[in-house]
Amino acid sequence: MPAFLDSFRAQLDALDRRARRRRLVPRTGADFASNDYLGLAGDPAIGAAVAAAVARGVPAGSGGPRLLRGNAPEHEALEARAAAVFGSEAALYLSNGFAANMALLAGLPGPQDLIVADALIHASAHDGMKLGRAKSVLAAHNEPQAVADAIAAWRAAGGTGRPWIVAETLYSMDGDRAPVDALAEIAAQHEAMLILDEAHATAVLGAGGRGLGAHLEGREDVIALHTCGKGLGVEGALVTAARPIVDLLVNRGRSFVFSTAPSPLMAVAVEAALERMIAADDRRARVGAPLAHAAPHFCALRYLLYFAIFCDIKAMKTIIFSRAAYRDFEALSADIQAQIDATLDAYAMFGRGDVKHLGGRNAHRLRSGRYRILFAEDEVTILAIYIGKRETTTYRRN
Repeated sequence: MPAFLDSFRAQLDALDRRARRRRLVPRTGADFASNDYLGLAGDPAIGAAVAAAVARGVPAGSGGPRLLRGNAPEHEALEARAAAVFGSEAALYLSNGFAANMALLAGLPGPQDLIVADALIHASAHDGMKLGRAKSVLAAHNEPQAVADAIAAWRAAGGTGRPWIVAETLYSMDGDRAPVDALAEIAAQHEAMLILDEAHATAVLGAGGRGLGAHLEGREDVIALHTCGKGLGVEGALVTAARPIVDLLVNRGRSFVFSTAPSPLMAVAVEAALERMIAADDRRARVGAPLAHAAPHFCALRYLLYFAIFCDIKAMKTIIFSRAAYRDFEALSADIQAQIDATLDAYAMFGRGDVKHLGGRNAHRLRSGRYRILFAEDEVTILAIYIGKRETTTYRRN
């Protein structure tokens, strides 16, 4: 008879064979993989705000869900400040971005509604749609007409509810930006609700770090999600929207209703991080410096650079080529392709070390064309360069 845990070991072995098994390892070395885009996670001003809150008796624990005993003054102060900062009527603080997407998409759209989500939307949005009551469809990535066509087809088939359009404003894998204005126009034309996930843009892009959809906040048909654990450097997520939307989320967002509230101290930290975000133009300016430093070293690669996601303002970064770059590569002459390959092969020497296979969205996205991933390093530069393949591999320095 098989041992009780054999089936679980077999699943782990299968992941090992596909180089897809994930393991937790201690944090060591330089940071070029975190979401702390502006380096605010260890910011002294945020730490001082938390220390002052501890000194005046703010508790570490919330004591329960917000609807029971867990609604602290610090949560409400944060939400009022967030609404003012982002220009919305109201805001709601949740434990993380995953919980926020789950609450939004499982709790708000009704059984007669339709959710049209970008094909490359966050995993949390996919899970929220699965748990929700509305029908959901995926639209071609960053194609507003595909969104409009999906809504029109649903109406023609007898759909009578409300459409919901869901998109990220900045997509982390390719670094491309959503056509937020076109999506907002479609939402207005079809009386749809537009949900903009600003996870990767908050604190980094837009005036004062308010995101790429900041000019749309305050509209009745727009809901924004601002993750606090990336550019803001702290923890949690803020949903900014009209007051009736926030109040309904308090009643129907199960990941909010049935979860212990975040620590009041973390609410203090997030509020302090918002103030640092507004004043962080110098850090936002420094975010682009590593790319400007590295680009001249890549000669023929320079015009393939599509967008850079910077993981640490201490000049560490990841440069990711988009599908547009792959198409550009295939269109190049054989001589230029050979030059790029030679450059990549030469830099690959810097990447000796453990091999890590990336699953999830990377594996889904990189299915065509030629491919290398490598690290090139000098005194201030670490790069990971993607140029397509069926599977994705990262060489990591020891």
